[in-house]
Order: sequence, then C-alpha cells, then structure tokens
Amino acid sequence: MSNIPETGRTRRVTIRLVVLQILVLSLLATLGGRLWYLQIRNAKEYTAKATGNHIREVVEPAVRGEILDASGRVLAGNETRLVVSVSRTSLLQQKDGGKAVLTRLADVLGMPAKDVQEKVRLCDAKTPQPCWNGSPYQPIPVTKEATTQQAMQMMERREDFPGVTAQPTAVRRYTGAEGANMAQVLGYLSPVTDEEVSKTAGKTGLDRYLPADQIGRAGLESVYDRDLRGTAGITKLEVDNLGRVIGTAGAVAPQTGDNLVTSIDARVQKVVEDNLAQAIADARKTFDKVTNRNYEADSGAAVVMDVHTGRIIAMASAPTYDPNLWVGGISGKDYQSLTSKDSNFPLLNRAIQGQSAPGSTFKVISTTAAVQAGYSLDGTYPCPKSMTIGGREFKNFESESFGSISLEKALEVSCDTVFYGLANDQWVKDGGIKPKKDPADWFFKTAHQFGLGAKTGIDLPSEVTGRVPDRQWKQSFYDNNKDAWCAQAKKGGNSFSDQIAKENCVDGYQMRAGDAVNFAIGQGDTLVTPVQMARIYSALANGGTFYRPTIAKAVISPGGDLVREIAPQADAQFPGDQKLLSYINQATEGVVKSGTAAWKFSQAGWPQDKIALHAKTGTAEVEGKQTTSWLATYSKDYAIIMTISQGGTGSGGSGDSVRRIYQALYGVDDKGTIDNGKALLPAPQAELPKFNPDGTAIIKPAAYSVDQAVPGATAPAPTSAPAQTAASASAPVPVVAPALLDAGPGPAVAFLDETPPTDRPASYTAADAALEPGRGPGRGRA
Repeated sequence: MSNIPETGRTRRVTIRLVVLQILVLSLLATLGGRLWYLQIRNAKEYTAKATGNHIREVVEPAVRGEILDASGRVLAGNETRLVVSVSRTSLLQQKDGGKAVLTRLADVLGMPAKDVQEKVRLCDAKTPQPCWNGSPYQPIPVTKEATTQQAMQMMERREDFPGVTAQPTAVRRYTGAEGANMAQVLGYLSPVTDEEVSKTAGKTGLDRYLPADQIGRAGLESVYDRDLRGTAGITKLEVDNLGRVIGTAGAVAPQTGDNLVTSIDARVQKVVEDNLAQAIADARKTFDKVTNRNYEADSGAAVVMDVHTGRIIAMASAPTYDPNLWVGGISGKDYQSLTSKDSNFPLLNRAIQGQSAPGSTFKVISTTAAVQAGYSLDGTYPCPKSMTIGGREFKNFESESFGSISLEKALEVSCDTVFYGLANDQWVKDGGIKPKKDPADWFFKTAHQFGLGAKTGIDLPSEVTGRVPDRQWKQSFYDNNKDAWCAQAKKGGNSFSDQIAKENCVDGYQMRAGDAVNFAIGQGDTLVTPVQMARIYSALANGGTFYRPTIAKAVISPGGDLVREIAPQADAQFPGDQKLLSYINQATEGVVKSGTAAWKFSQAGWPQDKIALHAKTGTAEVEGKQTTSWLATYSKDYAIIMTISQGGTGSGGSGDSVRRIYQALYGVDDKGTIDNGKALLPAPQAELPKFNPDGTAIIKPAAYSVDQAVPGATAPAPTSAPAQTAASASAPVPVVAPALLDAGPGPAVAFLDETPPTDRPASYTAADAALEPGRGPGRGRA
C-alpha cells in the first residue's frame, strides 16, 4: 500500500504553493494600490504633467529696440537677414554626429568646415571661442549672411540637410552713423546661456530668459538690456506622441523693445575718433629725444563732456574694432585678433578702463589741497630747477627755474618744484616717517574729495576706480606684496626695480617724502581714468558741481513717446570756495594764453578773446615706457580730455587734435574765423529728438562736413541715416525704423558699486594687466 496522497503533492509542495499564492496576491495588491495612487489619489497632478508633455513652445524673438544719438540718428539698429541655423538635436541623431551634414553645409555656404563645426559646439571651461554658449536645444545660427540661392540649395535637398533651417530674421546692426565707430560704448550681443535660461525659468516677462534671447554683454547694450530687449513671443503647440502638431494651445505676441536716446552726437563722435587717431599717427612720426626713437603711441582715449550736466557728447578709445564682428557669432580668427596681446586689447574702453598717472593735470587738485592746508593764494613760492628731498634730487621739467612765483604762475608754467615744496612741507607737519595719530593728509584727502580712487558711476559696465596711493593703500599694498618684494631683494640685483624691492621689503608700508611729493604732481602710484579727469575739469567749468557722467538721456517707446528721462545727477561739490575756483580758472586760461598750451592754441590762431578756453597739460613719466600725454581742457560748454599712452608731452602729443575738436564744435577755421553755420554743436543739445507718428526720428539737416575736422580725412561711409547739408536739403530727414510697442517705464539703474573692503586695495579687473603702467618715481611735466 502506497503512502503517496491522492493529490500527488507532499506537504512541502503544498507549503510552497501557498507561499507563492500569497506572493502573487501581494504583488497584485501593491500594483492595485499604485494604480489607485496614480489614477485616483494624484490624478490631477499627473494629468497636468501629461498635458504638459504634449505642449511644445515655439519662441519668436522680439525685435530689439534701437540706440539713437542725441538727434535721433540710429547708432545700433536692426536689419533683416537670411539666417542659417542648425539643430544640435538633429545632428546628434545622425550616425556620425552630424559631421557629414556640417561638411555639406560648409560647402554650400562657402565656409571652412572647421569654422562651421566650431560654431555649433557647446562652450565650456575647456572650449575656446568660437562656440555656442546658448541653450543646446535652441537652433544655433551658423551665418547671418546667407544668400537666397544658398537657401534654395538647402531647401531643395532637405534630406541632405536634416536640422538645417534658413529663414529671414531681424539681426543687430551697428550702423556707423556719420562714420562714427563707438564700438566700446555700444557693446555687443550674444545668446543667453542654458544656465541663464534655467535660473529664470520660473519668472515671467522681461525677468525670464528664453533660449532664443540675445542679451547685451558690454557697453550700453548691457546696461540698458532690460529696456532694449523687449519680450519674446511664445506660441504653444499641441503635439501627439510622435511629435506631430495637432493643434494650438495659445500664443503671446512678441513686444518690441524700447529705444534708447543717448547724449552722443554722431558727428562730434566721428570728429573725436578721427582726431584721436590723427594724434596717435602724428606721435608715431615724432622723435623722442629721451629714448632716441619715435613715440610708440600704442593706445589712447578722448572724452567730450557737457560741463552743465555731465552728459557724454563723445567718447573714443583706440585701438578699436568693428562691433559688427559679433553679429551672427564671432569667428575664431576675429576673436583671437580682439583678445591677443598683439592687438593691444581693442575690446577695452580706455576712457573708463585705461589707468595711468595724470602728470601735471593733477596740479589743480594739489593747488586746492594747498589752499585747504592754509597756504595763501596771495603768497609766492620758490620754483628752483631742482630740490633734494629724502636724499634724492627732484628736478623741474628741463631744469627750468622761475624764481619765486604765485600758485597761478606755477599752474601756468607747470612748475613741479613749487608743488614738491608744498607737499614735503605738509608731509613734515604730518610727522614724516613717524606720522601723527591723525595726520591731516591734505593732498590725499583732497584727491578723494575730487572723486579720485572711486568710480564715477558712468552708465557703462566695468569702469575701474583708478588709485589714490594714500596711507591706507600703502599698508594694504605692502601686506599683499611683502613676500614678493623680499624674495626679489634676496636675489641681490642692481636694477631700479631691485632697488625698489629692497626698500619696500623693509618698510614699504611707510609714506615716505618721495611718495608725498610725487603724488603732488600726479606721479608715483597715482592712477586716474580719462572720464574721472573729464568730470573734474567739468566741475571747474560749471562753478563747482561734480555731475555723474551719463550717456543715456531717455528711454523712448517704439511709438516715439517718452517712457522715462535719465536726468543729470550731482554727486558732490568743489571742496574750495568760489574765490579759489575763480583763481584756478584764471590760471588754466593762462595756460592757453601764455603757458604750456599756448603754442597749440592762442599762438596757433585760436580766437581766445571770443571763445575762452582753459587747459592743463600733463606729461606723465612711467618706468620702462615713454611718457604719457595728457591734455585736460574746457570751455564754458565742454570739457575735452585726451590722453595717449607713450605719446609724448601733453601739449605736443594732444594739442593739435584737441584744438581741432573745438574748431569743429564752434565752427572755427585755422585762421580763427568763426562761422556759426559750420559749427557742429556750439551749445550742448538739451532737448530730445522729435519723432514722426510711426516712431521714426526726425533728423535736422547738418551744414558741417566731417572732413573739415581733420586735414586729409576721408568722408564717412554712407549709413542708414546720412547727414544732409543745408544746400541739399531744406526739410528734416526721417530715419527709417520699425514701429515698436510701448513696454512701459522701468526702474532706475544704479551704476556705482559698493565700497571695496578697507583691508585691501580696490579690486582690479582684467584690464589692469594690459593698461596699468609700470611703477616708477617719475615726475610731472608740461
């Protein structure tokens, strides 16, 4: 008899089956619970997500607002071009990663295949320009110069060009109105990065960046990007699971950005750029008796400021470049040329980023400091050919001696030894090497009162502060450089630099007599920018008010209505009284009449009796380089500053060019005859331009020809807003511009950075390595 149960199953098998049944039931229960959770408990959440998955956004970029000059001429506008773009997503779906597609595209466009491939690669820390720093999901523009024939070739062979599109698009265009360049002032655009898009994904309107957006990266394009950019349009498309469009879920039309009216006069800008270039060219033909070679004149800057408001009429920087190089993505060759040392960094705006010792142009500050310290305007002060201070001989320019003279005469003839003596006397009164607990430091204090060592707050990005080498700076500079100085001193070299390192290693934190006297003539470690000096000399001209420099005057709607005006802002007042101010004005006029600038102005035919000019020349000496030319001037309306690195003396290097700028402004010929009909801007333009009903600006005819400004200069190339002569036009000429929508007023912008920490020097920018001169003792010259 068998002991096998009738079922044929043992107890062990039965237990296993029961466990398996329980496991299956548990899994079914878990699955059922999960389905309940997804379909009932959180049904609304996942329904919304599912709905979102079949919505695709198509972005239509907004037309960017225009940047206009004071009369309404278009400086930065838009034009329609045929843009060829490539989708990286489509390329990556190809077996070879899209290499064959890009090669065929390069052949059609007539571009090197390498250039096309570089333009569509993504930027990262290891990838140099050119590359794409926008969203990887956004079509990447390869060229904005395609022809209709090229577009037809691609469209007829769509199978050979997957992911490639060609469509008309409004792109930025820097017009070169009246022949003016303005590259560093206007700036440029580039696509938003994927990181920028992600950070603003939860925002709306102008606060949100979309993958198609182009934003300002420099100049006015950057500072006023929010006003100019406009709001992109978004069309929401419904797609099925295969990506096919099945309907529209809504659309928001794009809103064009507002226009920006500046205080720049394009005609004056052209004259200033030409004359700066001419001054540099002339300097390079001039022999330097000190170095026994021609001046290098490697760079320069010039600023024209309205003394009554602080508004910038013209701002030039050299070397410069064509801002249209950035349109459509810059090529590797062009990017290299703009950033290489050989090019001398044309991207830098030397009017606000160029730092150098101011030389004798600083002496108006030293005169003010001396009076504040108690020295009399009625007194006389010795001007010997040299002085021995701290065991070193400090010479006057060309060892001239003028005997005992007034402060006015000291400014007129630019006597260094008068200011050496005053600064040394104050240094001794403050305790010398062992200073008092609270030294007066009148010269340093007054420099700060004039706004030096701080940003002016101009509405341009990346302005630098310059430097006032006072006691605080000396200590922080010593703390940061002591180890390097001591290491250099241990090597035992005998060069000038080695000697300085030996001294600084021991007591570089001390304010020595040499430091004090060099500072009084704008030498030593002192650094200023051209816009800082323009602000100072404007204050001398207007009665003592230091205005914040500005370039933008107003934001205007696309229809020509005022959105907001950017009013002049007074930041400080001249630290002396009106008697001192009048005294300095009299002295600086003497510089033009009979002083160091007379041979370039009154003796060269300038009608000083009819249009009074004031000036102060400066020739800053720099260790290891040729002298820097400075010329600071002003009339009742304008302050004009010009500086040329390694360009010679103040009046010799810049005098002729600055005079020609005044000639163009006031309509003065080489014989001193004034013709108001030829004057570009005999008084600053206060009113905003007028606009037609469609938003286009009404340009008044101009009687002045730009080629009168510089002998031999060529006429400017035609632009979208050419000037007309009085003989050729009797009615205003409208500039064609697209009609735009009013985006409403925006908040005011603050441009001054926070005060740098007191325990270290003001932070430097990338410009410093290229622009800051070598440190040396030097001395001011006329």
